[in-house]
Amino acid sequence: MGKKKVMLPAHEVDLATAKYQYEKIEAPHLTGFWLKLFVKLLESPMIGSLIISNLKKENKMIEMLRNTVIPEAPMFKPEFPPQEPLNRGKWEKCRNWLYALPILQVKLVLLEESENEVVLLEEDGKPEERVKLALKTLPDYDPAKSCNADSSSPFRYWKIRDYAYAYRSKLTTPSIVAERFIAAMDEFNNKKPPTPLLISYDPELIRKQAAASTRRFEEGNSLSVLDGIFMAIKDDIDCCPHPSKGGTTFFHEVRPVEEDAASVARLRCCGVILVGKANMHELGLGTTGNNPNHGTARNPHDPERYTGGSSSGPAAIVASGFCSAALGTDGGGSVRIPSSLCGVVGLKSTYGRTSMRGSICDSGTVEVIGPITSSVEDAILVYAAILGSSAAERIAMKPSLPCLPNLTLHGNSDVLRSLRLGKYTEWFNDVFSADISVKCEDILNRLLETYGCKTVEIVIPELHEMRTAHIVSIGSESASGLSPDYEDGKRVKFTHDTRTNLALFQSFSASDYVAAQCLRRRLMYYHTEIFKNVDVIVTPTTGMTAPVIPPAALKSGETDLQVSGLVLDLRKFNEFVLMRFVVTANILGFPAISVPVGYDKQGLPIGLQIIGRPWCEATILRLAAAVEELCFTPKKKPLQFYDMLKGN
Repeated sequence: MGKKKVMLPAHEVDLATAKYQYEKIEAPHLTGFWLKLFVKLLESPMIGSLIISNLKKENKMIEMLRNTVIPEAPMFKPEFPPQEPLNRGKWEKCRNWLYALPILQVKLVLLEESENEVVLLEEDGKPEERVKLALKTLPDYDPAKSCNADSSSPFRYWKIRDYAYAYRSKLTTPSIVAERFIAAMDEFNNKKPPTPLLISYDPELIRKQAAASTRRFEEGNSLSVLDGIFMAIKDDIDCCPHPSKGGTTFFHEVRPVEEDAASVARLRCCGVILVGKANMHELGLGTTGNNPNHGTARNPHDPERYTGGSSSGPAAIVASGFCSAALGTDGGGSVRIPSSLCGVVGLKSTYGRTSMRGSICDSGTVEVIGPITSSVEDAILVYAAILGSSAAERIAMKPSLPCLPNLTLHGNSDVLRSLRLGKYTEWFNDVFSADISVKCEDILNRLLETYGCKTVEIVIPELHEMRTAHIVSIGSESASGLSPDYEDGKRVKFTHDTRTNLALFQSFSASDYVAAQCLRRRLMYYHTEIFKNVDVIVTPTTGMTAPVIPPAALKSGETDLQVSGLVLDLRKFNEFVLMRFVVTANILGFPAISVPVGYDKQGLPIGLQIIGRPWCEATILRLAAAVEELCFTPKKKPLQFYDMLKGN
């Protein structure tokens, strides 16, 4: 008796009185022999259920999911309030006018009901046409600051437009860059200790794509500004003829690849050179990037540290200079976390904005495919190429038309001035190192001084409930998809940390999953109310910078509960987790972006996260571009960096 709790309906909760809860979450941190023993115990019928039950009880999951009456109805995937978008008829009338006029004559296209100073994109159009229009939204390109820069200039990443200019000006060719890439990758793969970036890689296939791109430039028929741009694809996204292993040793055997994923096919239409399948945390079930199967990708800024996961290879390959961009998947910050830890840009679009067809996790309700790039403008170009949801998603979710910020207009400053940035200070400051909150706070002050962007204090109730709803949702969906293979004798082929996670995930009942979806609806209500007063929510991307790789974890892995949604190593970082700030955008489907804002005292990158309203990618991209411009301190060249454009 006395265990039952009843929540107030969400609309009766006074947001102003909500208190931030500093959590102490209990879980073991194990590697090597002790991890293997722990997994055996977890998978034993009697002892395992006792361990998991105790773990869930200690972290108040049973109390929340089974002993609490949640008055809201379940929300089984993100449902957004009506957006009142520009209607299709009006769009059809203005589309031909927009495409016919030169960009200098296009004053602007207003989507007054949601975002200002934006240019609309046609979701069903050709990706190369969207990229062409996206290119016109960017500030003028200055060749003097491009590949003509001398070696004494401060370090900067080459942008997609730098490569395009070099190709058009005959300073180099895609084939020359391909040979540099292949030579550098061979050198990189022979490094000790090994730091694998690509799981599947075929030099001859790269040469063939590069030769075709070189011919197009020679003939003056390049397909888009992305023609000849080198990109890696995370190993859970289909890219023919490469297998999709999802970071495992066997998954390609039970799930053969028959065609490109929708996003990859769109990149091919634009002339992108696809270099292969990038390393990842096995099946995306982790936030470190640890992978005993193929080797663990290491952080280019410090090879003794993790890249972050699960899109570990994509972030590292961009940060190392090998590729201008990569595609990752983000189900629990898996694009934004590694982007933050590696000092690059990671974009998660609104759930349903991009098609998940052709990815291993294409049926989940928290995951999207997103670009990882070295700059915001490159994220804009790649996003323009890959966006486009399925017809079924458009019918169900009724999205507003996709659009991009017009960064060429003087009115851009006016839009920035009008933006209200929501900040929950206690949450914002709940980080392991004060360097993180100080750097992120500093950029908010600069935004105010330069553009007049006002920071508004907000309160977000039930953050612990949000993390629980997320882990139950992504865990149940992952376990459901993997159970047939898990029960078909493939269990021993998974890594030990994957088996640890699956043991927990399989313990969630149907009622647990439904309760999590009821929490999702409550949380959507709170955030809808918050977004009535602010345009974006700003946080650090992660609660810590890149963690050190325990040597014992390289061979056998480690329990990912320490640095994912439940806990960090209890001996050192009890309350500070990599996923602290990112799961909001996943469980509620909001767009979010991580943009680098500096370094901590150890020289490790720090990222600022910007979370937007549903379908408002243009707003977060505009603000991210402003943040990037204000971070005028020269970027720190990663310890592991290869210059593909100049070859030095």
